[in-house]
Amino acid sequence: MFVKICGLSTAETVAAAVEAGADAVGFVLTRSPRQVTPDTARRLAAAVPPHVLTVAVVAGADIATVRELVRDTGLRALQLHGDYTRDDFAAVADLGLTLVRAVSYEAPDLRIGAYGEDLLLVDATEPGSGGAWDYTMLRERGLGDGWILAGGLGVDSVADAIRLSGAGGVDVSSGVESARGVKSETLIREFIAAARKAG
Repeated sequence: MFVKICGLSTAETVAAAVEAGADAVGFVLTRSPRQVTPDTARRLAAAVPPHVLTVAVVAGADIATVRELVRDTGLRALQLHGDYTRDDFAAVADLGLTLVRAVSYEAPDLRIGAYGEDLLLVDATEPGSGGAWDYTMLRERGLGDGWILAGGLGVDSVADAIRLSGAGGVDVSSGVESARGVKSETLIREFIAAARKAG
């Protein structure tokens, strides 16, 4: 079970995620209560060991801005969240990063690799809202192996969500927060443990 903790902004929460066994940690570089600067992302990622994927999370920015945001961060993956096209993914392929396509479950071409991405993250219609939805609808969609589920996940719900959806990975942000935009080290550890047990 692949586990990504997203929207991290402090050295303490990054360390908690890594120590608890996260496979990936995400840093939001565009407008969000969880936004960090590229400099902060670079500093936080510098302490992350090579076996943990560091992800630049971008939404709503044009590709020129995306390239500028990730150029100096040293992050090893780029997550384009929302209405990005195949051409957009092709335009960042030369960066040499693991590419993550993050879309609503209502998006077309809901298959890993359809846009040239390495990982597919399937979210609610309002990413970051923390709202749960009917995860069972994904089981029959033929998404491919190893896709990642997001949206409405928390310590108490992640096991059922994995079982209902058939996901090979999970991504959480608001579900491990003590307040909007403020991550809880305890909830991070508990979420990873619950996901591992379920997977």
